[in-house]
Parts: sequence; C-alpha cells; structure tokens
Amino acid sequence: MFKDKHKRWSLFKKIGIFLAILGPGIITGSVDNDAGGITTYSVAGALYGYNLIWTLIPSFLVLIVIQEMNARMGIVTGKGLADLIRENAGVKVTFFIFIGLLIADIGNTTTEFAGVAGSMEVFHVSKYVSVPVVGFLVWILVVKGTYKVAERIFLVFSVSLLTYVISAILGKPHWSEIGHSIIHPDFPINGKSLAMIIGIIGTTIAPWMQFYMQSSVIEKGLKMKNYKYTMIDIIVGCIATVVVAFFIMVACASTLYENKIPIEEAKDAALALQPLAGQFASQVFAFGLFVASIFSATILPLATAFYVCEAFGFEAGIDKKWDEAPEFYVLYTSILVISAGIILIPNAPLIAISLWTQVINGVLLPVVLVCMILLVNNKKIMGEYVNKPLNNIIGWSTVVVLVILSSMLLLSPVFKMF
Repeated sequence: MFKDKHKRWSLFKKIGIFLAILGPGIITGSVDNDAGGITTYSVAGALYGYNLIWTLIPSFLVLIVIQEMNARMGIVTGKGLADLIRENAGVKVTFFIFIGLLIADIGNTTTEFAGVAGSMEVFHVSKYVSVPVVGFLVWILVVKGTYKVAERIFLVFSVSLLTYVISAILGKPHWSEIGHSIIHPDFPINGKSLAMIIGIIGTTIAPWMQFYMQSSVIEKGLKMKNYKYTMIDIIVGCIATVVVAFFIMVACASTLYENKIPIEEAKDAALALQPLAGQFASQVFAFGLFVASIFSATILPLATAFYVCEAFGFEAGIDKKWDEAPEFYVLYTSILVISAGIILIPNAPLIAISLWTQVINGVLLPVVLVCMILLVNNKKIMGEYVNKPLNNIIGWSTVVVLVILSSMLLLSPVFKMF
C-alpha cells in the first residue's frame, strides 16, 4: 500500500512539474499556425485536395529538431540567441541581421492584422473597428500584464486553434482517401506544386521563432533538470501544430477541392465553406483565423522586441516595468502601431508586403540557423551539452534542405520568366 501511495505521489509530482513548465514549446509551435500559415494550408487543400498532407511529416520533424536546440541552448547558457550571436559574431554582423529581421517582422505582424481584419469581416465587423480594438487589447496584455498571465492567455489561444477540427469534420472528409493520399500522393509536379510544397514546409519554421523559443525558456527560468519535461512540452506543441495544419487542409480539401472552388486567402476559405458545409463551419473557420491572427499579432512583435533588445544589450521582458525596460516597450509599441496602421490605409498593398516579407524571411532563415548550430556546438558556450553527432546530422541536413527550399522560393519568379 505504501509503495502504491508513493507511486501515485511520484506521478502527481511529475504531472505538476510538467504543468509548471508547460508553455514555451506549445506557444512557439502554435504561433506557426498564424494568418500566413492558415492561408498556405487552406490554399494547399483547395488546390491539391489531400495530396499534400504528407508534407506535414517532414515539417513536424524539422520543428522538433530546431526547437530542441533552442531550448537546450537557452537552459544551459541562460542567454538569448540574440545575445549569443552578438557576443560571438560581433556588433556589425548582428546589426545587419537584426535590421533585416525587424523589417521582416513588421511585415509579418502586418499580415497578422490583415488576418484579424479578414476574419472579422466574415462577421460583418469593419477593419476600422476590429484592428484598432485588437491592437489596443494586445498592447494592454503585454505592457500591463505579467509573463504568467500572458502565458496562460497564450495557452488558451493555442487550445482554441483546435476549432479547425470542427470545421474539418463538418466538411465530411473521406478518411480512407486521406490515408491513401499520405502514402501515395498524386499531384502534378510543376512549378506551382513545388512552390506550394515549399510554402507548407517553409511556413513551419521562421527566423523569429528561434529567438522567441530561447527567450521564453529563459523567462520561465528553466534548468537542465527540467529538460525532459521541456522536451515533452516541445513535442506536444509540435504535434498540436501539425494537427491543426492537418485539419485545415482536410477542411478545405473535402469541400473546396471537391467543388473546384479556388481561393487566394484564408478569409476566402471561410466564406466559401458556408454554402458547402454550413454557416457554422464557416464561422468556426473564421473564428480560428481570428484567434490565430490575434495570437500571432501578440507574439511576433513581442519576440521581435525581445531579440532586438537582447542583441543590443537593452533590458527586455514582460515582467519588467516600462521605466526598467523603456527600449523594449517602445519598440514593441512601435511595431504594433506601424503594422496596424498599414492595414488601416485604404488599398494598402498587402500582397506586396507579404511577398517581400517572405523574401526577407527566406534570406535570413538559413543565416540564423547556421549561427544557431555553430553556437550549440561551441564547447565554451555549451560545455558537455553540445550537439551529439546525430543532432548535427539532423541539424545540418535541415539547414541544407531549408537553404535549398528558400533558394528555390526566392528564384521561382525568375524561373517563370523563361
């Protein structure tokens, strides 16, 4: 009996530790499913049906590998990735990398506010109401809140993304066809399908994610004794990310693809679902887009403010007051105001903004990953916790694949000229 009680107590203790550590992995993974990601998955499902769902498998593996390195580096060093890059690469290299990242993240945040505007238009709410209100609430959450409060709200947002499961089920998917398409996909191999595959895999990992993951691990005060629980958090987050992406693709494949209805953005998918799967399915899809957009509109500028301040030696953190970290809060506020302001400009070139943001991300991502892998292999920095040979094989292979994919994505407009 004593042994049984001890086992139960040990189990409860482990669950308690995991719940206390829960957050960084799930939040970072969930932000992958932002307005841009939802659009990519929606268009993939509408154009190719179930035939590109297989791409979520390599995406899942890439996400786990990269996030594990970030978490381990943050736990061991107690420093953010930006800090480590500045200390080891110098101020000049750091300056150019982070100016590019800042510009890209303003574009990314603008895309998130576009998602807020588009999703609320499905509910007949003008962008001139939805965008300022959401922008103000997001600002209040970060500036006036604490890390614990913000993290709990972010976790609720993460769970809310599972509403896409409802949209998919209401679309009455053909499960046997889904299984067959994953094992034996059937689609034309051309520039358009290749670009779509690149988009799906590429949307899983973005430069800002590496900085946010590492900073959030530090902000939470995790240690190496928590490593196995942190890994569970990362794996759960990656699974949740891929599950949401899977059901978005299924929802659009089982309705839009079967009825040959083309779309250009996630809002189009929400509107097109109404006559096919019912008004409820349409509204649930739009709600998911809204949650994802507001979630990412909070995290993206927060991550940017974190790593830019780290890179240049300024104080940063949600738990710090305005006078303790003025640069952090001014930068965060500026990104929000600029991004929301762009959306409110009549006829703003949102497609061009998204395109150039993607280009900058594509150029910077391999640079950030190379810096990260070099750092995590530096014994002076990581001690006994440097990458093992298998980690390096997977890590460098990931970098090579991402470099190739990013290069193909950047060069695809050139190929179209011939």
